[in-house]
Amino acid sequence: MRTLGAVLAGGRSRRFGSDKALATLGGRTLLDHARAALAPHCDALVVVGRDEVADWPRGDMGPLGGITGALIHAASGGFDQLLTAPVDCVRLPPDLRTLLEPAPAFLETQPVIGLWPATVLYALKALVEEERDLAVNAFARRIGARGVASDFVPPNINSPDDLARLAAS
Repeated sequence: MRTLGAVLAGGRSRRFGSDKALATLGGRTLLDHARAALAPHCDALVVVGRDEVADWPRGDMGPLGGITGALIHAASGGFDQLLTAPVDCVRLPPDLRTLLEPAPAFLETQPVIGLWPATVLYALKALVEEERDLAVNAFARRIGARGVASDFVPPNINSPDDLARLAAS
Protein backbone atom coordinates (compact mmCIF):
# COMPACT_ATOMS: atom_id res chain seq x y z
CA MET A 1 0.00 0.00 0.00
CA ARG A 2 1.29 3.43 -0.93
CA THR A 3 0.89 5.93 1.87
CA LEU A 4 0.94 9.69 1.52
CA GLY A 5 1.87 11.61 4.65
CA ALA A 6 0.26 14.99 5.26
CA VAL A 7 1.29 17.62 7.79
CA LEU A 8 -1.78 19.74 8.53
CA ALA A 9 -0.48 23.30 8.67
CA GLY A 10 -3.35 25.51 7.56
CA GLY A 11 -4.76 26.67 10.86
CA ARG A 12 -4.91 30.30 11.92
CA SER A 13 -3.02 29.64 15.16
CA ARG A 14 -5.43 31.96 17.01
CA ARG A 15 -4.53 30.64 20.46
CA PHE A 16 -0.82 30.69 19.60
CA GLY A 17 -0.92 34.33 18.47
CA SER A 18 1.31 33.93 15.41
CA ASP A 19 1.95 31.37 12.68
CA LYS A 20 2.55 28.22 14.73
CA ALA A 21 4.15 26.39 11.81
CA LEU A 22 6.97 28.94 11.75
CA ALA A 23 7.59 28.98 15.50
CA THR A 24 10.95 27.48 16.42
CA LEU A 25 11.95 24.70 18.75
CA GLY A 26 15.62 23.89 19.07
CA GLY A 27 16.47 26.11 16.11
CA ARG A 28 14.02 24.42 13.70
CA THR A 29 10.45 25.39 12.83
CA LEU A 30 7.58 23.28 14.10
CA LEU A 31 6.79 22.56 10.45
CA ASP A 32 10.31 21.15 9.94
CA HIS A 33 9.95 19.03 13.09
CA ALA A 34 6.55 17.70 11.96
CA ARG A 35 7.89 16.82 8.49
CA ALA A 36 10.83 14.96 10.03
CA ALA A 37 8.56 13.09 12.46
CA LEU A 38 6.08 11.99 9.77
CA ALA A 39 8.47 11.23 6.89
CA PRO A 40 9.69 7.79 8.10
CA HIS A 41 6.10 6.50 8.17
CA CYS A 42 5.07 7.23 4.57
CA ASP A 43 6.14 6.95 0.93
CA ALA A 44 5.79 10.66 0.18
CA LEU A 45 4.98 13.76 2.20
CA VAL A 46 2.99 16.96 1.61
CA VAL A 47 2.16 20.02 3.66
CA VAL A 48 -1.51 20.94 3.63
CA GLY A 49 -2.96 24.41 4.13
CA ARG A 50 0.03 26.11 2.56
CA ASP A 51 1.14 26.54 -1.04
CA GLU A 52 1.70 22.81 -1.65
CA VAL A 53 -1.81 21.40 -1.05
CA ALA A 54 -4.88 23.50 -0.23
CA ASP A 55 -7.54 22.78 2.36
CA TRP A 56 -10.82 21.74 0.77
CA PRO A 57 -13.23 23.27 -0.04
CA ARG A 58 -11.54 26.36 1.48
CA GLY A 59 -9.49 27.44 4.44
CA ASP A 60 -10.97 27.82 7.92
CA MET A 61 -12.59 24.38 7.85
CA GLY A 62 -10.36 23.05 10.63
CA PRO A 63 -8.46 19.79 10.37
CA LEU A 64 -11.14 18.15 8.20
CA GLY A 65 -10.59 20.73 5.47
CA GLY A 66 -6.92 19.80 5.50
CA ILE A 67 -7.59 16.07 5.57
CA THR A 68 -10.03 16.44 2.66
CA GLY A 69 -7.50 18.41 0.60
CA ALA A 70 -4.83 15.82 1.37
CA LEU A 71 -7.14 12.90 0.49
CA ILE A 72 -7.95 14.53 -2.85
CA HIS A 73 -4.21 14.89 -3.48
CA ALA A 74 -3.56 11.30 -2.37
CA ALA A 75 -6.29 9.82 -4.57
CA SER A 76 -5.17 11.79 -7.63
CA GLY A 77 -1.57 10.66 -7.02
CA GLY A 78 -2.40 6.97 -6.81
CA PHE A 79 -1.90 6.63 -3.06
CA ASP A 80 -3.98 4.04 -1.22
CA GLN A 81 -4.05 5.77 2.13
CA LEU A 82 -3.24 8.99 3.93
CA LEU A 83 -1.37 9.40 7.21
CA THR A 84 -2.04 12.74 8.89
CA ALA A 85 -0.43 14.69 11.71
CA PRO A 86 -0.81 18.29 12.91
CA VAL A 87 1.99 20.80 12.46
CA ASP A 88 2.64 20.94 16.20
CA CYS A 89 3.35 17.22 16.43
CA VAL A 90 7.13 17.38 16.67
CA ARG A 91 7.49 13.69 17.42
CA LEU A 92 5.55 10.53 16.68
CA PRO A 93 5.81 6.97 18.01
CA PRO A 94 8.29 4.83 16.08
CA ASP A 95 5.62 2.18 15.50
CA LEU A 96 2.94 4.61 14.26
CA ARG A 97 2.03 2.70 11.10
CA THR A 98 1.85 -0.59 13.00
CA LEU A 99 -0.42 1.03 15.59
CA LEU A 100 -2.80 2.44 12.99
CA GLU A 101 -2.97 -0.36 10.41
CA PRO A 102 -5.35 -1.35 9.05
CA ALA A 103 -6.94 1.96 8.14
CA PRO A 104 -9.13 3.75 9.07
CA ALA A 105 -7.72 4.41 12.51
CA PHE A 106 -6.55 7.31 14.66
CA LEU A 107 -4.78 7.83 17.95
CA GLU A 108 -7.29 8.27 20.77
CA THR A 109 -5.06 10.91 22.37
CA GLN A 110 -4.98 12.99 19.15
CA PRO A 111 -7.55 12.10 16.45
CA VAL A 112 -5.79 14.28 13.87
CA ILE A 113 -3.02 11.66 13.88
CA GLY A 114 -4.77 9.13 11.70
CA LEU A 115 -4.50 6.69 8.85
CA TRP A 116 -7.30 7.14 6.33
CA PRO A 117 -7.97 4.98 3.25
CA ALA A 118 -8.35 6.95 0.00
CA THR A 119 -11.72 5.26 -0.44
CA VAL A 120 -13.28 7.44 2.29
CA LEU A 121 -12.80 10.61 0.24
CA TYR A 122 -16.41 10.89 -0.89
CA ALA A 123 -17.78 10.30 2.61
CA LEU A 124 -15.48 13.01 3.92
CA LYS A 125 -16.44 15.44 1.16
CA ALA A 126 -20.11 14.90 1.99
CA LEU A 127 -19.48 15.56 5.70
CA VAL A 128 -17.46 18.71 5.02
CA GLU A 129 -20.09 20.01 2.60
CA GLU A 130 -22.75 19.63 5.33
CA GLU A 131 -20.68 21.95 7.56
CA ARG A 132 -22.49 20.80 10.69
CA ASP A 133 -20.04 18.77 12.76
CA LEU A 134 -16.52 19.30 11.45
CA ALA A 135 -14.79 17.42 14.25
CA VAL A 136 -12.36 14.68 13.29
CA ASN A 137 -14.20 12.39 15.74
CA ALA A 138 -17.47 12.90 13.82
CA PHE A 139 -15.73 11.88 10.60
CA ALA A 140 -14.13 8.90 12.33
CA ARG A 141 -17.51 7.73 13.64
CA ARG A 142 -19.13 8.14 10.24
CA ILE A 143 -16.59 5.87 8.53
CA GLY A 144 -16.17 3.39 11.40
CA ALA A 145 -12.56 4.31 12.17
CA ARG A 146 -10.91 2.69 15.17
CA GLY A 147 -9.57 4.78 18.01
CA VAL A 148 -6.21 3.30 18.97
CA ALA A 149 -4.86 3.48 22.51
CA SER A 150 -1.17 4.18 22.86
CA ASP A 151 1.26 5.20 25.57
CA PHE A 152 2.38 7.97 23.23
CA VAL A 153 1.13 11.38 24.29
CA PRO A 154 1.62 13.85 21.45
CA PRO A 155 2.83 17.34 22.25
CA ASN A 156 0.00 19.86 22.36
CA ILE A 157 1.34 23.28 21.46
CA ASN A 158 -1.46 25.83 21.58
CA SER A 159 0.44 28.79 23.01
CA PRO A 160 3.96 30.19 23.25
CA ASP A 161 3.96 29.00 26.88
CA ASP A 162 3.25 25.41 25.71
CA LEU A 163 6.19 25.71 23.30
CA ALA A 164 8.45 27.06 26.08
CA ARG A 165 7.46 24.15 28.37
CA LEU A 166 8.24 21.66 25.59
CA ALA A 167 11.60 23.32 24.93
CA ALA A 168 12.46 23.12 28.64
CA SER A 169 11.56 19.44 28.96
